[in-house]
Amino acid sequence: MGLDGPVDLCDAGGPLSTPVQESLNWNTPQRKESTMSRKIHIFDTTLRDGEQVPGAKLNRRQKLEIAEQLARLGVDVIEAGFPCSSPEDLKAVQTVAEQVKGPVIAGLARAVQQDIDIAWEAVKKAERPRIHVFLGSSDIHLQKKLRRDRESALHQAVEAVKYAKKYCEDVEYSTEDASRSDFDYLCRVIEACIQAGATVINVPDTVGYALPEQYGELIRNLREKVPALDKVILSVHCHNDLGLAVANSLAAVRNGAEQVECTINGVGERAGNASLEEIVMAIRTRESFFDAHTTLNTKEIYRTSRMVSRLMNIPVQPNKAIVGSNAFAHSSGIHQDGILKDRSTYEIIRPEDVGIKAHSLVLTARSGRAALRHRLEELGYELTDEQFQKVHKRFLNVADRKKEISSQDLATIVEIELTKVSETYTFDSLQTMSGNTMQPLASVTLIKDDEKITDAATGNGPVNAVFNCIERIVGESGELRDYDLKAVTTGKDALGEAMVRVEIRGAIYSGIGTSPDVIEASARAYVNAFNRFFANGNG
Repeated sequence: MGLDGPVDLCDAGGPLSTPVQESLNWNTPQRKESTMSRKIHIFDTTLRDGEQVPGAKLNRRQKLEIAEQLARLGVDVIEAGFPCSSPEDLKAVQTVAEQVKGPVIAGLARAVQQDIDIAWEAVKKAERPRIHVFLGSSDIHLQKKLRRDRESALHQAVEAVKYAKKYCEDVEYSTEDASRSDFDYLCRVIEACIQAGATVINVPDTVGYALPEQYGELIRNLREKVPALDKVILSVHCHNDLGLAVANSLAAVRNGAEQVECTINGVGERAGNASLEEIVMAIRTRESFFDAHTTLNTKEIYRTSRMVSRLMNIPVQPNKAIVGSNAFAHSSGIHQDGILKDRSTYEIIRPEDVGIKAHSLVLTARSGRAALRHRLEELGYELTDEQFQKVHKRFLNVADRKKEISSQDLATIVEIELTKVSETYTFDSLQTMSGNTMQPLASVTLIKDDEKITDAATGNGPVNAVFNCIERIVGESGELRDYDLKAVTTGKDALGEAMVRVEIRGAIYSGIGTSPDVIEASARAYVNAFNRFFANGNG
């Protein structure tokens, strides 16, 4: 599991409090056709591990919005954050705990009293709270990071579980870097933590080192060697460093794991986490093979995926399984013929089952407001009047130049408008001059407080010149760390989407912009990144 924090791992402190929560009732309703198979609990850590992606930081309102959608999706556990990492994250987790009903709400804590105190403060008002404690169990972590021996680490783990148990009945313990741990020592730690009161034991592949056969065997052997695991929920948490997070998670389920920790779209530390949508649909599609099921409302998967992508400014690659734009697209003539005769020839999942609707209706600037609103509702967008006004204005601006607006165009327009932060600067216009015999020159006009500000700059190319010009206007410089430009629709007048990650004063800010003009899209993305910088209290 990807973890970091501001204080030393050996820090301890804080007075002992004594409230104890009632034990959890895991007897949730199951689908009728699955009453004989194992229930696999889905632990979503998008708001904690997923948020550790550089530039993907969520504010309190955004965390609540995603958490409410995760509850509609039907996940069993929402890990809402790492409360001790910052006062803002503590408040965000508290907000989720107080307002989101249904799932267990978990807060992460290192195996020290101070972290546990703060985690309990964050989740104590939840309908079903959980404290999630972790400590390294591999010799690499013990010697290189914690600088302690096995016995002292074992003692720390047990004491941490006991301390958390005095607050909360539901305590999860994670043996960080379990896949690289000595097996006998791992068994000792797990058994001791169960005796100390842990209700969930998590066995993470923290650095994505395991292979599916090896990881499945580890889970199977743990069940055989530690009989006490029959009394608790056995969980797994896999990272994607070798591209095997989903495969490892499914191998674990096959061999006795009862909870899978995962994220929407697979977002997370480094190469990411196991993808929730892939795990859930694999279990649903091959239920008899796994002899297991989940109780998620899979029709909410696509909506949840798009929401997370939009709020975190992390695009979903077109060929992403289940939720990618090409996941249910068929271009081969042979495939198309088969699909027309029987969808099962080339589709093992119905797009409707994950909330994807296939649309061919194309809007134009003449479609009218009523038609636009109806089309937005068909796509699953519920907009306030203020949001609709912004989308309509942007729609007309694009439609006048692109002539026809497809469903994908419209979805992109909506998502760009809804991700806008408070605009210190608003893009107005630009002009560029470039060629192979001259240095590119750009002139950009931005609006601040109803005043138009225009400046000019040169650069290595027209986009670079535009970026230099924007920096001159806003009075801040940035280092471009990532720049992605793609056509999000087809045709000569395709809508271009630019995404940037800009380092400003040592922090990374993401920006996104769309336009049929790729230079304008790039300019809008760069301005969006600086607006996020200013909205974060800088100036």
